[in-house]
Amino acid sequence: MLLNLFGRKVQDLSNKLSATLALFDLTRSNVLTTDPNPNNSNFSIQTGKQRSRGIELDISGEILPGWSIAAGYAYIDARITEDNDYPVGNRLVNAPENSFGLFTSYKFQSGSLAGWGFGLGLFYVGKREGDLNNNFTLPSYFRTDASIFYKRDRLRAAVSIKNLFNVDYYESSSDILRVFPGEPVTVQGTISWQF
Repeated sequence: MLLNLFGRKVQDLSNKLSATLALFDLTRSNVLTTDPNPNNSNFSIQTGKQRSRGIELDISGEILPGWSIAAGYAYIDARITEDNDYPVGNRLVNAPENSFGLFTSYKFQSGSLAGWGFGLGLFYVGKREGDLNNNFTLPSYFRTDASIFYKRDRLRAAVSIKNLFNVDYYESSSDILRVFPGEPVTVQGTISWQF
């Protein structure tokens, strides 16, 4: 694999807030592809290449006492550049051009609610190709997650809800016969004690 990566990390946008910006150009070589020799059509050779170029921006930290965020955006152009089976220029499977995520939480610092907090996550994934032939596309989706938690000393308890609004979406696929739906609304409770 060949990697050309340019990145810049900017810390201390504020006292507790930082950002990372990365520009990348990745080439994956030696991808298995069918041997073009007609006598060896049941064999594979490592001559394929795939390229991913893009930009990622991440911001995280504490905006105000008790209020934290983690946000990220990615643009990726992922394509086949050499292959004996699939057309050059086709997009790679499950690689959205645009994706975005934001998770924010707030923990009460004082008063009768001290230690209690809540969080909200917003996640967008753009449309993606479902196979390397680019015969079908998985639709984009927007998912919302939420949580309520309590943290005091070494005790932490939380109730997390994934896919709060029970959105129908597809997580990934490998071909038209293997398309994997995302989880419906899911509630999970956890209790932990830190030693």
